[in-house]
Amino acid sequence: MADTKREIERKYEATDDTRLPDLTRAAGVDRTVHRGLTELDAVYYDTADLRLAADGLTLRRRTGGADEGWHAKFPVAVGVRDEIHEPLSEAVPPSLAALLRSRARHAEIAPVVRLLSSRDVHHLLAADGALLAEVSVDKVIAERLAGEGSGATATWTEIEVELADDGDPAILDAVEKRLRKAGVRPAESPSKLARALAETTPVRHGEGRQKDAPHTAGDHVLAYVREQISAIVRLDPAVRRDLPDSVHKMRVATRRLRSTFKTHRRILDREVTDPIGAELKWLAAELGLDRDQEVLDERLGSRVEALPATLTLGPVRGRLRAWSAARRTGSRRRIVDVLDGKRYLDLLDALDALSADPPLRPAAGREPGKALRRAVLKDYKKLARRMDHALEQPPGPERDTAMHEARKAAKRARYAGEAARPALGKPAKRFTKRVKAVQTVLGDHQDSVVAREALRMLAIQSHAAGETAFTWGLLYGQEEAAAEARERELPEVWARASAPGLRADLKR
Repeated sequence: MADTKREIERKYEATDDTRLPDLTRAAGVDRTVHRGLTELDAVYYDTADLRLAADGLTLRRRTGGADEGWHAKFPVAVGVRDEIHEPLSEAVPPSLAALLRSRARHAEIAPVVRLLSSRDVHHLLAADGALLAEVSVDKVIAERLAGEGSGATATWTEIEVELADDGDPAILDAVEKRLRKAGVRPAESPSKLARALAETTPVRHGEGRQKDAPHTAGDHVLAYVREQISAIVRLDPAVRRDLPDSVHKMRVATRRLRSTFKTHRRILDREVTDPIGAELKWLAAELGLDRDQEVLDERLGSRVEALPATLTLGPVRGRLRAWSAARRTGSRRRIVDVLDGKRYLDLLDALDALSADPPLRPAAGREPGKALRRAVLKDYKKLARRMDHALEQPPGPERDTAMHEARKAAKRARYAGEAARPALGKPAKRFTKRVKAVQTVLGDHQDSVVAREALRMLAIQSHAAGETAFTWGLLYGQEEAAAEARERELPEVWARASAPGLRADLKR
């Protein structure tokens, strides 16, 4: 099993004659302990076109030091990465290769850079002897092993300050304050690998220019599409690691992308996007197999826990656990199998191809304001029709179904507003916020519909087993009341989202 740790560090520029200032003057530091010199030999791996580096990921095989072995690092925030460690071996460990599959796909992962580091290590300790941070002065020799600049070398010295496990990030600020007073400045490169690649890659005239800002309707739609494609690829390792909310976020990205294809058929050729949309629907369904059950479990579980003991009659918790286990598909393993499968990798390739060579229609070249405004209003009109139909229905199954259909339309209108926001500004932001409020009410109502059906089944099972169904009936009543409250709330929330002024803003 791979070990994972959260790495929080900062890097600083240094020279061969740079000396560390007295860091005991940093707030919270009682003393420093010199741990000596360590020689590190790290080989970094990537695809030939450096796909991992492009996304800020690193994969290395390192000897020397206390944690020699294979390390894969995934960015979390500026200066924060999750580091996953596997023992030393000759080949890339399968577990790490799987985490990188959404980036690498079918491409070979091979050595691209070798870094030799002489690391002079100092520990910063608190008054009680607890480790606060590790400060190292690294003298680095980098050699490019493949690609442009192969054979080129670079050397530099840097200071690295890494927070101890469960340490207070305020220590990093205190140490930085002392370093800055000594004339030491933060490094420009976020990692040694990034600096090695930058310093060993031949510079071509004209490189480094910023991309032009989106100025056509197609530019804006493609920016949103590429954002969702990037999210799917980025979330793949998180889903494999079973990180909180990762499945839900990946599923939302697939829905946003599919919805955008439908909304902007005047901009993106549906002959290309419809087949991809069908595959996105398949992926969302696979991701949702246990996600929907998790949401339902949380809802019912919280209802049960909120009941006083006097109203919890019979083996309620045990019955709920057994029912939930029986409905689960074992999708944790199934999802990983899906992500390892050819169909999923083919979908990622198709998304890459669409991004690289988008199937733009003539309307894509038009001014964005008019084209995107038209698309948003079209989706809004569809939502309005479904809302009118839902609000006309008497309470009961017909209204439940109509509200669920309105919820789907609200999602699509919301995503259309999100995509249009960079072009339309505040009107699109207000529109998206109010449609999201409608979606939230409709979504909670639908969750109650699903919960009531589940409670009815639990009551039937309990009765058949000779148990009292009292508690399930009580919970059913609570869900019924919650749904009625949402139905009463909906007209007011919809009125805010359908206000003439809000639509007029979009039309300007």
